[in-house]
Amino acid sequence: MNKKDENLILIINDLREKENQIKIKFEEQNRKEIDLKVREDEQTIFQLREKKRREKALRLIKEEEEKQKELEYIKIKEWEDRYDKNKKENEQRQLLREQKLRQVELEKLRNFEKKEDTINNDYSSNLESFEIPKTKEH
Repeated sequence: MNKKDENLILIINDLREKENQIKIKFEEQNRKEIDLKVREDEQTIFQLREKKRREKALRLIKEEEEKQKELEYIKIKEWEDRYDKNKKENEQRQLLREQKLRQVELEKLRNFEKKEDTINNDYSSNLESFEIPKTKEH
């Protein structure tokens, strides 16, 4: 019986030792899981920060591109306005030139008509004053 008691004591001690080892392993596993969870959380936070940083950089790039497009649009609009203005000015100059040419032509025509009238009047008056002898031969 004594031996049995000793044997039982040994088994109980052995069980306590194994229980302690299991407890130590369990605590160690818990610490590892907590460390892993903390690292995962830190990694997630880092990824979120990186994502926000990238999104901000992309947003800034897009805003810059939009500003460039807006500037280009404004420049094109200004160029179109200048072009239209120059075209209208050229058309106005062309119209003035044509008007002046018409005016000059009209003036020439009037002068020509005046000269012709004067010549016709001169010829008429000369013809009226011209006396033709009245003979039978003619």
